[in-house]
Amino acid sequence: MLTNRRARFDYDLLEKVEAGLVLTGSEVKSLRRGGGSIAEAYARFRDGEAFIEGATIPIYEEASYNNHTIDRSRKLLLHRREIEALRIAVERRGLTVVPLRLYFKDGRAKVELALGRGRKRHDKRQAIAERDAKREMDRALRGRR
Repeated sequence: MLTNRRARFDYDLLEKVEAGLVLTGSEVKSLRRGGGSIAEAYARFRDGEAFIEGATIPIYEEASYNNHTIDRSRKLLLHRREIEALRIAVERRGLTVVPLRLYFKDGRAKVELALGRGRKRHDKRQAIAERDAKREMDRALRGRR
C-alpha cells in the first residue's frame, strides 16, 4: 500500500472517492513488491475520462521486454457521474484531485482520491501549531491518569 502523507498537510481535504486503476502486469507485480510513489501525483481529465499523472511505479526487472514506462499516465476507473462531478469541482471551484492511498482490494488496484483546496503557508503553520497543542493536551491528560 502506498500513501501520500504530504497531501493531508498541503491540502484541506473535502470529499473522498475510491477509483479503480488500469495497470499492466509488470506494474501490478512491482506494486505488490512494495515499490512506487504517489507523493507528486494528481488527477487530470481528458475526453470525459480521468487519469492519474505523476505516479511513479518502478520497473519490474523480471518482466523481460514487456515492461512498463515508469511515469506514464494511468486511467482511473470511475462512473461517468463521478468523473463529471470531480471535473466540475476542479474547473469551477479551483480544487485539486489528489490521491491519498493506492492499495489492493479483492485483488484489484484501487486509489483513494480526495478533492483538496491548497493551503497557504500561514495555514500550514497554523495546522502545525494546532497539532502540537493537541499533542501537548493529550500528554497532559495521559499524565493525570
